[in-house]
Amino acid sequence: MSDNDTLVEQVGPPKNRATSAISHVITDLGKNGIFIALIAVVVLFSILTQGILLRPQNISNLIVQNGYILILAIGMVIVIVAGHIDLSVGSVAAFIGAVSGVFAVKMELPWWIAIILSLLIGALVGAWQGFWIAYVGIPAFIVTLAGMLIFRGLALVVLGNSNIGSFPEEYRALGNGFLTNVFGEFPVDPLTMGIAVIAIVGLVVQQVRSRAGRQSYGQDVEPIAWFIAKLVLVTVGVLAFAYALATFKGIPVTLIILAVLVMIYGIVTNRSVFGRHVYAIGGNRHAAELSGVKTRRVDFLIFVNMGFLAALAGLVFTARLNLAGPKAGDGFELEAISAAFIGGAAVQGGVGTIGGAIIGGLIIGVLNNGMSILGIGIEWQQAVKGLVLLFAVAFDVFNKRRAGGR
Repeated sequence: MSDNDTLVEQVGPPKNRATSAISHVITDLGKNGIFIALIAVVVLFSILTQGILLRPQNISNLIVQNGYILILAIGMVIVIVAGHIDLSVGSVAAFIGAVSGVFAVKMELPWWIAIILSLLIGALVGAWQGFWIAYVGIPAFIVTLAGMLIFRGLALVVLGNSNIGSFPEEYRALGNGFLTNVFGEFPVDPLTMGIAVIAIVGLVVQQVRSRAGRQSYGQDVEPIAWFIAKLVLVTVGVLAFAYALATFKGIPVTLIILAVLVMIYGIVTNRSVFGRHVYAIGGNRHAAELSGVKTRRVDFLIFVNMGFLAALAGLVFTARLNLAGPKAGDGFELEAISAAFIGGAAVQGGVGTIGGAIIGGLIIGVLNNGMSILGIGIEWQQAVKGLVLLFAVAFDVFNKRRAGGR
């Protein structure tokens, strides 16, 4: 063996390891591009608003003000992954808000009965639309476009072109309530910080177990330094977010609802048979049918679920305003669809995640909030959000073409 061969053996492996590590980092950054985009938007508007965006009160308001859009985005991304679209969610939310007003205010039913009945009606609305889409075979675009008109009209009929309010205090807590002062009054709410610590511990354990599992199967994993760096960054971010909430009013009830929904639907989409069927249908409907997937049943359940979540979003929005009005729900469908696409959902279906939709919704919320703080008019806000949506979808199309070329 020559001296040159020995030198290659000594120098080669470290270079390979370094190249592999860099490749892992670049790939990871690419996969988390939407999260990096959220951080960039937050940093930008924090600078432009001279720190107002990151004040504790404003951070809490961001969650409360955008909660209903994030709820809709969870359902919408599932609809889009399956290759459909739902244009009726704003009208359904308005209709259910009006119905809940009749139950809780006019009929004076107990608040919890009013909420349960409203959610059931929302699921029935979803079943109505799901029937026409799944079993009659009418495209979702047409059915939900008709639903947008039908349920907007029914909302006006229920309201009688007037407003309904005010709602019971327990009902209003859905949109304006906070979990705070459980252990007494403190400058920093201990319950909020305690829940944040528990969440961080759970996340770290889950990530460590996931990495160990991939290693046990001989799969390639990211360098340990990068793995630890990511966990540190996430920990700092969660603690900073929790501290902001803890120094204001504590955890918003809307955030609790969102957290529960994200956990449930994360499990459903990633670990359940139904979730796998949704992605299979969106990827290739014909192949899914040949594989034994009951596509009609899955489509039907997708829209039942969307109706339920649209009802929940309508309740949260109505509770926040303490008012059920004719203008409720205007533009909700566009915000939800935008959140899903900005979050990485593919136009053709088959691709999309709950986490991505939430981050997409947060980007829209930060844009709305930041531009409002800067005094930018609504007309320019709409234009900016339209450009963001266009660029997000264009980026998705570009990535797919590049992958296809490779």
